[in-house]
Amino acid sequence: MARVHNFSAGPAALPLEVLTEVQAEFLDYAGSGMSVLEMSHRSGAYQAIIDDAEATLRRVLSIPDTYRILFLQGGATLQFAAVPLNLMRRGRAGYVVSGNFSKKAWQEAQRYGEAEVLATSAPTGFDRIPDLSPVSAAAAAGDLDYIHICQNNTIFGTTCWELPETGDTPLVADVSSCFLSFPLEVERYGLIYAGAQKNAGPAGVTVVIVRDDLIAEGPACADVCPSYLSYRTQADAGSMYNTPNTFGIYLTGKVFRWIERTGGLTAMEERNREKAHRLYDFLDASELFHGTAERGSRSISNVTFRTPSPELDAALIAGAAEHGITGIKGHRLVGGMRASLYNAVERESVDALVSYLASFEAAHTGRSL
Repeated sequence: MARVHNFSAGPAALPLEVLTEVQAEFLDYAGSGMSVLEMSHRSGAYQAIIDDAEATLRRVLSIPDTYRILFLQGGATLQFAAVPLNLMRRGRAGYVVSGNFSKKAWQEAQRYGEAEVLATSAPTGFDRIPDLSPVSAAAAAGDLDYIHICQNNTIFGTTCWELPETGDTPLVADVSSCFLSFPLEVERYGLIYAGAQKNAGPAGVTVVIVRDDLIAEGPACADVCPSYLSYRTQADAGSMYNTPNTFGIYLTGKVFRWIERTGGLTAMEERNREKAHRLYDFLDASELFHGTAERGSRSISNVTFRTPSPELDAALIAGAAEHGITGIKGHRLVGGMRASLYNAVERESVDALVSYLASFEAAHTGRSL
């Protein structure tokens, strides 16, 4: 059976090379006589797997030794609570609300202290990254425990390409849908977290990269912070406070290795930009389709667009399935279409999507592109 062109927002496409490698090792990992699925997380064989995953990620992202890497569960959503529970020492943090998930993070933080909205693009329907100058001004005042951003907004197709200057105030970023799609200056952040199911692996693994000095004293809200959510506890236990997602971490390690083999994050960004430009160039020239994100904020991970009517959107999505194109239906909050161009989505799939969109436009307008 032929594989489809998978543009799902997550769980998303995984590299075929990685899937094939995992398939070959599925019943017998490295001569152990068992699958990783059956392996004790306390065994030497598994310790080598998680150690390699961490070491590879450190190389790929150039993560300094002053940062801890945690492989957790609960998705980015659980981090909406974990961040304030661990970092809100003075009871006050600033949030940039640029989409649905940053809004949820801000709402969750209000349960544990004062969470101030420093900037938001809600008035324009989250079609852009808001002006971040108020963020830098708030950081300069020096009374915030941290400033939180969602760097890529999966639902609305926007990316924060220029980080705010936050000085000594730690910058915390949810990078779930842009993680490992381009280089990050890790030192610019106090904490980075990401659900793996976009670019880094399967659903069920959450990667947290946190500066060690921020968690040295344990959770800020120690009296209410569950032991599992304590970054200090998880760091001291090597991400094994309880049984981790062993197979998911194994697979993410494979993806990290694949990124390294294929040229690292600089090469990955070049490929991802090429794919995104191919689709954006078509949309910009189209009379039937239009992109929904403001140009200066456009994401290379999630391209959002629509036709003039919900009926045409539905017809497009239905027809796409007949062409082996899946996952382009927009999020239920906004409708329209969304093509997620994550690392494992090949250029050939983008070409197939553009070809289909062009044929759909010709059929409905008589105009060929």
